[in-house]
Amino acid sequence: MGAGKELRTEEMVLNVGPQHPSTHGVFRLVAKIDGETITEATPVIGYLHRGTEKLGESLNYTQIIPYTDRMDYLAGMTNNYMMVHTVETMMGIEVPERAEYIRVIAMELQRFASHQVWFGTYLLDIGALSPFLFAFKDREKILGLLNELSGARLTFNYMRIGGVKWDVPEGWLDRVKAVVDEMRVSIEGYHQLVSGNQIFLNRVKGIGVVTQEDAINYSLSGVPLRSTGIKWDLRKDMPYSIYDRFTFEVPTQTSGDCYARYVIRMEEMTQSLNIIEQALKQFPQGGEIMGKVPRMIRPPQGEAYTRIEAPRGEIGAYVMSKGKDKPYRIKFRRPSFANLQILPKMLKGASMADMVAILGSIDIVLGEVDG
Repeated sequence: MGAGKELRTEEMVLNVGPQHPSTHGVFRLVAKIDGETITEATPVIGYLHRGTEKLGESLNYTQIIPYTDRMDYLAGMTNNYMMVHTVETMMGIEVPERAEYIRVIAMELQRFASHQVWFGTYLLDIGALSPFLFAFKDREKILGLLNELSGARLTFNYMRIGGVKWDVPEGWLDRVKAVVDEMRVSIEGYHQLVSGNQIFLNRVKGIGVVTQEDAINYSLSGVPLRSTGIKWDLRKDMPYSIYDRFTFEVPTQTSGDCYARYVIRMEEMTQSLNIIEQALKQFPQGGEIMGKVPRMIRPPQGEAYTRIEAPRGEIGAYVMSKGKDKPYRIKFRRPSFANLQILPKMLKGASMADMVAILGSIDIVLGEVDG
């Protein structure tokens, strides 16, 4: 370059997606970049929109349950529970103890399997193949258990208003205990493979930092919130089901970066195993799996909102009833949608090389973003 001449750059608009595999679904990001630096990022959503809330208004309450599987298809059990828990609250239905224990075991197995998908795909996003293969191999054991329980591998449709679809198969609880022991060994393997890897640490430490103030202002929940040091978990702070019977920790970090979110999810997997082990020890020997539920479910006129701690954060259901067999109005509070709102702020000023690491650390499922 001749003396006195400057290297000039121009702003460029770059489309990421909507078919890019690292966008974790049908998601488009319009990024304005100056060289390698992101100056503006605009998420474009809605490619997977199915109108779940509006469809629910034309279905009876039991028919809505399968639709919740399709929202966060990596957390079908927790989504099922979210819906039936709201209707049970409206109707004052008492769920049998045995059914509650089955629900908790199923939901914590689901949480563990969901975090395994995140672990595997996140490492794949930033360039490592082996963790993905190990995580999905191990996850098959949990999917096998949930398949035995519900008859499905992904969209379970297992929870019912008042209880569960059917009882646990013979020997299932023993198989759960065996898989829990195997998963403890697997977690140690994940740590040996990834947690101390210097290349991985360089990719995630100090990247995608979220402050406590921003976490609150953007209504973050789940791991993104706890990565800023805020210790909030609905299983602990507003217990539902029988979670108040179990001893477990709520992992937090203070750095608010991608690494903090990684550390928390890894520890949450261990805590889920702790809850499952306690539930197996306390599991009732007998009892019903369905409470006293009328043949036609008609919640009294009124409205209710309940919320639970899903793998991706706080998921809630608002239901308004006119006393009929179909809801008058449904609105879901979807954690993937809420947590995604902070992405433009996280990406502004970041390097394009860090974009996928930042997006992946939020852990979104597009079926839940689009609704």
